[in-house]
Amino acid sequence: MKHIIALLLENEPGALSRVVALFSARGYNIESLTVAPTEDASLSRMTIVTTGSDDVIEQITKHLNRLIEVVKVVDLTEGSFIERELMLVKVRAVGKEREEIKRTADIFRGHIVDVTDKSYTVELTGDSGKLDAFLQALDRGAILETVRTGASGIGRGERILRV
Repeated sequence: MKHIIALLLENEPGALSRVVALFSARGYNIESLTVAPTEDASLSRMTIVTTGSDDVIEQITKHLNRLIEVVKVVDLTEGSFIERELMLVKVRAVGKEREEIKRTADIFRGHIVDVTDKSYTVELTGDSGKLDAFLQALDRGAILETVRTGASGIGRGERILRV
């Protein structure tokens, strides 16, 4: 099962590499990883998407909590949460394909952010399912390049990841 783990960690050199090393040493896979400073300049927020049984995720959480730099760990999938990802897709857009790609982008609430004679670059945000559906809606031969940020997540309502 897919899990989104959010953690606060000290914003210092080497903290990210220790978290990644923990996953690597135990044979756990990271599907996506995002890290950015928080409103507190001394802390960063890391969002890790991984898969595993509840027992595996419990072990990952315990190991993360043992790292000195880690301040707090939360499995967002244990409650209600919002997940978003950003994707940029460069697609071939020539002739009658141009209107079809624009229509598809509009259906998925995407934005065309770059236009050339032969291509469009579409910006799309949403959960990973929405982004995957957009790619499936396109002709595979039309996709020239894809870039995805990985998931970011936040708890719904009053649920806050704070020290």
